[in-house]
Amino acid sequence: MKNPEEMDLEPILTRAREKRADTKAFFRWIKRKKPKRLDETVSELHDEVFEEVDCLTCANCCKTTSPVFTDKDIDRIAKHERMKPSQFVAQYLHLDEEEDYVLNEAPCPFLAPDNYCLIYDVRPKACREYPHTNRKRFHQVLGLTEKNAELCPATHKIVERLKEEMNWR
Repeated sequence: MKNPEEMDLEPILTRAREKRADTKAFFRWIKRKKPKRLDETVSELHDEVFEEVDCLTCANCCKTTSPVFTDKDIDRIAKHERMKPSQFVAQYLHLDEEEDYVLNEAPCPFLAPDNYCLIYDVRPKACREYPHTNRKRFHQVLGLTEKNAELCPATHKIVERLKEEMNWR
């Protein structure tokens, strides 16, 4: 039985998949147009959406994908877990096809049943910055945002509102 607190992801993610081609075309348009206030607009939309969306009702990112772990992340988390970095890597990580350290499995082994992160204070930089919709030079993460829109309900909402703000179609 589903926890009543959980967000019903499937309708949101289905809509995001249905809009994949439109979103891809929108981001190509942004790359060409290079809107002047893009960073400010996306940051404002990020703040608005995260007033409405509680990540703890979702945690789809933690359930389905792995962040990239930097050497600093590995050292910090290993210390927190009272392990040597090499032990941490051996137990939890592997190198992907791009030679980045990622988790061996999904969901994240540090995700608690209540969707809280067991290593929140020392979590990887990629987790702290996710979904990357409030960063400067947003145009540099358009491809990542396109993927995240099909994974993260908040990202999907931000992208859809950005389309409205920019009078897309």
